[in-house]
Amino acid sequence: MVKKIVLLILCLTAIASYSQSGNGTVSPYSFGGIGDFRPQTTIENQAMGGLSMYTDSIHVNLNNPAAYGKLKLVTYTAAGGHKEVILKDFTEKQSSSVTSLQYISLAFPITPKLGMGIGILPYTAVGYNVLSETTNATQDTVLNQYTGDGGLNKVYLSAGYEITKNLHVGATVNFSFGNLQYQSVQSIEGIQYGTIDVRKSEINGYDFNYGATYTPRIKKKYTLFSSVTVNTQGNLVSSNTERLGSFSLATGEEIEVRDVNLEPANLRNTELKIPTRTTFGLGFGRERKWFFGAEYSFQDASSFRNDFIDPANIAYEEANTLRVGGYFVPDYASFAKYMKRITYRAGAHTSKTGLIVNNTSIHDFGITFGLGLPVGGGFSNMNVGFEYGKRGTTVADLIEETYFKVSVGLSFNDKWFQKRKIN
Repeated sequence: MVKKIVLLILCLTAIASYSQSGNGTVSPYSFGGIGDFRPQTTIENQAMGGLSMYTDSIHVNLNNPAAYGKLKLVTYTAAGGHKEVILKDFTEKQSSSVTSLQYISLAFPITPKLGMGIGILPYTAVGYNVLSETTNATQDTVLNQYTGDGGLNKVYLSAGYEITKNLHVGATVNFSFGNLQYQSVQSIEGIQYGTIDVRKSEINGYDFNYGATYTPRIKKKYTLFSSVTVNTQGNLVSSNTERLGSFSLATGEEIEVRDVNLEPANLRNTELKIPTRTTFGLGFGRERKWFFGAEYSFQDASSFRNDFIDPANIAYEEANTLRVGGYFVPDYASFAKYMKRITYRAGAHTSKTGLIVNNTSIHDFGITFGLGLPVGGGFSNMNVGFEYGKRGTTVADLIEETYFKVSVGLSFNDKWFQKRKIN
C-alpha cells in the first residue's frame, strides 16, 4: 500500500509540473477574469452533459464530495483530452487545437461509511493571440497584438460520509496555484519602434466545496437521485509585476523596458474573490441499467474584479448553467456479449457564462456523448467522451467558437485495507 501511495505522489508531482507548462485553451475569451474555467468533472460525468449528481460505489466524483461516502473500492483515475476549435468573426475564420491533461485522482474507502479522495486538476487556463488593426488621426495603420498564457491548477482533499441509509454528505478543501501572463504590443506604420506591456501574476489561494446526496429507493427497482453542492467563495492572492517599454520592429530587440512600480496604485499584491457557486440536481433511474437527470447551477459573477488586469470592454454578470443527461447499459452482467456491458452516455448543457464583452453576454451550448468500456474481469473501465458546441457570437465585433472535444479517461479499481485469511 505504501508503494502505491508513493507512486501516486510522484505522479501528482510530475503532472503538476506538466500542467504548469500547458495552456489548455485557445479561446480569446480566456483574457477575462482568471481565464477559462476548465471542466471540474470526470469523463463519465462530462459525457452526460457535465452532470455531477450521479454517484456510485466504484467511480470518482470530482464535483460532489458526498460521493466518497459511497465508495467500496479504491479507484485510480486519470484523463486527458484534445479539442479542435474554429474561430470565426464577420470576415474570416481560422482553426486551432489544444491537447491537455484533465485530472488525476485517487479515492479510497476508509470504513464502510467513510471515504476520501485526493488529486490534481487544471482549474483555469489562459491562451489567446488576438490581432487588431485600426488607423490613427493621421491615417497611419496601428497594429495591436494581445497574447495571454498560463493557468491555475487545483490540488484537493475530499471526504464523504454516510449519515443514514441513502443520505451522504461531504466536504472538499481546494488549493489553487499558478501563474498568468498577459502581453500587449503596439506598432504604428512608418515608426521603427513599438511599445510593449507585459504583466505577470503569481496566484494562489483556497476554497471549500460542500455536497450532499439523497438517493432513496422507489418500488425496490428504482432510485431517486437528488443532490446539492455549494462551492464557497474562492479567496486568491495575486502577486503582480509589470514591464513597460519599447522595442525594435526590425530586430525585435528590447530598447528600453523597465519594471513598473505598482505600489502607489496598490497593485503589487491584489485579491481575487471567485463568487460562490450553488448547484441543485434531480434524477431518476435503475441502478446498473439506466439513469436520466438534470442539474442547475448559478453564480453571481457580477461582484468579480481583477484590478490588475481590467480591460475596459469587459464586465461580469450572474452566470447560470442547465445540464441534462443520462446513461444506458444493455446488460452489465453479460459475459457472452461485450457490447451489452458497455455504458452508453449522452447529454447537453447550456450556459450564460457570466462574461460580458462589448456589452454582449457570452453564451455556451454543447451536446455530449460517450462510452464506458469495461476493462478486464473486474470493475475497471476506460471512458471515452465527445463534445460538440458553440460559444460566443460574431455580433459586436466578437468571435464565435465552434469546438469538438475528444476525451479519454482510465478508471482502475483495487482493494486496500483487506485482511488476509490464513488457513
